[in-house]
Amino acid sequence: MTAASDITIWLALGAGILSFLSPCTLPIFPAYLSYITGMSVKEIESESSLKVRSKLLLHSIFFLFGISLIFISLGVGVSFLGEWIQGLLTGTSGVFLQRIAGIFIVVMGLFVAGWLNISWFMREKRFRFTQKPVGYIGTIFVGMGFAAGWTPCIGPIFASILVVAGSNPAQGTLYTIAYVIGFAIPFLVLAFFLGSTKWIVRYSEKIMKAGGAIMIVMGVLLYSGQMSKLSNFLLQLVQDTWFSNLG
Repeated sequence: MTAASDITIWLALGAGILSFLSPCTLPIFPAYLSYITGMSVKEIESESSLKVRSKLLLHSIFFLFGISLIFISLGVGVSFLGEWIQGLLTGTSGVFLQRIAGIFIVVMGLFVAGWLNISWFMREKRFRFTQKPVGYIGTIFVGMGFAAGWTPCIGPIFASILVVAGSNPAQGTLYTIAYVIGFAIPFLVLAFFLGSTKWIVRYSEKIMKAGGAIMIVMGVLLYSGQMSKLSNFLLQLVQDTWFSNLG
């Protein structure tokens, strides 16, 4: 695994976290927990017993499992597609797909930061559920519906990961798994500490602008072929710091 792949995995992890913290996901997080557990938001926020927390975490795990099934399947499919395209464009595919991915990530970064309006992405695509799910199996299907339906904020961020996966098929599935882990970590943490969502919501817009700016920078680096140089620089910096501390 190259240094460039290493940094891309960390970026995919960060993209997953950013997707969860987006204004389209975080504010409705308590409502989703209410739906999959059958408890009211007030009950969830007021109850702090071990039994309630265990129920929240178990439903969250099954919900995230449903999300993972869709996201990782898409990642695997896009990786195979990217490999097929590379086979058709032997010799030039690497640079070509890399530049396409770079342009796409810059555009999505502008959208995520709120500096570009793409009406197609703003259309609501979530599935609607009229009945509560039955137990944990139902929670898995709700998670699958959430992932398959996407949302205006998750769509552009995850699509960027899929494009990167297609441009590097050998690591594409790994990028998608890293994205899912990034989405799952804050989900599980805040499911356990639900009251912490309130202050994060207040700063979600600033978080998205910062995340969009990082996406733009990474897109430019990917397009220009400078991602490897940045990765090698960061790797050398970490190694120098590590050895100096040992000394």
